Amino acid sequence: MELKCTACGKTFSKEEYVCSISGSIMGDECTDSYYFCPVCRVYTVDTCWDNFTGEETYSTSGPISKQDGDKRIEIIKQCTDPWDKKCRCSAHRSYFNDTLD
Repeated sequence: MELKCTACGKTFSKEEYVCSISGSIMGDECTDSYYFCPVCRVYTVDTCWDNFTGEETYSTSGPISKQDGDKRIEIIKQCTDPWDKKCRCSAHRSYFNDTLD
């Protein structure tokens, strides 16, 4: 599946991936992946929601301004293991608004 910028429709390359974070919410795994478009200079977020029924759901949100996206990415980068859905560091708690299991 190709992921496209929510502002201009450009297909993202691997190099435009910035970072991801995963968390466990009500037993489900939520992963947000950030992509930055060099054309329109905004972020698109690809969200994967896995409720362990055999089918993951994906949604795309944005565009998110560079300023707002940079703030979210700075939070993510404060964690040494952002992929760990069981992590309860201050960065994970902040990013997921204290909604983690």
